Amino acid sequence: MNEAALPVGRALIAALFLWSGFRKLGHPAAVIAMIGHSLPFPTFGFAISLACELGAGTLLLLGYRTRWMAAIIAMFTLATALAFHNDFADRDALTNFMKNIAILGGLFHVFVVGGGRFSMDALISRPRTAAA
Repeated sequence: MNEAALPVGRALIAALFLWSGFRKLGHPAAVIAMIGHSLPFPTFGFAISLACELGAGTLLLLGYRTRWMAAIIAMFTLATALAFHNDFADRDALTNFMKNIAILGGLFHVFVVGGGRFSMDALISRPRTAAA
């Protein structure tokens, strides 16, 4: 396996979530109102979305606890698909639902493969040698 490709894949997936999280920060009231149309406790939902997109997205990018971050973001992505893109009679909603499912496929791959050699996970788990 070409280990150099793993951080590129993580960066491409993380970019989507980081971009979305930073966009939400730009107009929180509008996002909270939009969440409120589909879910109870929209302010709490907003906080969860920022934690997943910005927090877990950053850690995924860095390759820190990579499998856990991929799993967290995958659960968030599935919940988003089911809560906001569930009107399958609407072609745009169905397209967005299917895109979320494709993103889940990429996150599942990251979960299975892990961070690889070029990740914080590898740096942390690397055995340290004693200086003589």
